[in-house]
Amino acid sequence: MSDVFEGYERQYCELSTNLTRKSNSASLLPHGDDKKGKLGEIKSGIDEADVLIRKMDLEARSLQPSAKATCLAKLREYKSDLNQLKKEFKRVSSPDVNQSAREELMESGMADPHSVSTDQRERLAMSVERLDQSSDRIRESRRTMMETEELGVSILQDLSQQRQTLLHSHSKLHGVDEAIDKSKKVLTAMSRRMTRNKWIVTSVIIALILAIILIISFKLSH
Repeated sequence: MSDVFEGYERQYCELSTNLTRKSNSASLLPHGDDKKGKLGEIKSGIDEADVLIRKMDLEARSLQPSAKATCLAKLREYKSDLNQLKKEFKRVSSPDVNQSAREELMESGMADPHSVSTDQRERLAMSVERLDQSSDRIRESRRTMMETEELGVSILQDLSQQRQTLLHSHSKLHGVDEAIDKSKKVLTAMSRRMTRNKWIVTSVIIALILAIILIISFKLSH
């Protein structure tokens, strides 16, 4: 489930619950400035609910198929709920709603002006239930997010340790490379010395041979 969708969902459930309460209250008010102000609040809230529905629709259609189907199913319920709120607003806004509402209350024996009809109570209870469910889902999402964050931190720590190990190994390899380079230089120098000594020995031997030949020739001539 998308965190963005759940955020919109929670806002809508809270708004729907609040609008239901305001509609119930407005239906019992006499026509006047108080009722006009309450109806203005309800109209503004319904407009805000429309915006939230459109946002949820866009977000749901951008999700993967599995999550998309679940979100669209919920969205249909919220659209139906919003239609009911609009119908209730239209009823409350009608000029004779106050008198008829009072007559219904008096006939049913309910003297409390804040009492509501069975249908209104049921819709209010459903809105509260959806709000509670949304809160539970958000808490679960947060718990999962925290667990994921902790796992991410643990992975980053492991990667950091592995990086340090690799850097240490690289440093050792660099030292080995330097030792090999020094050994190559020593062997090259030794090879050059051996070659030079070889030529010196050869020259000495040739000189001795020539000296012996000269000595022998000198003796033979006398």
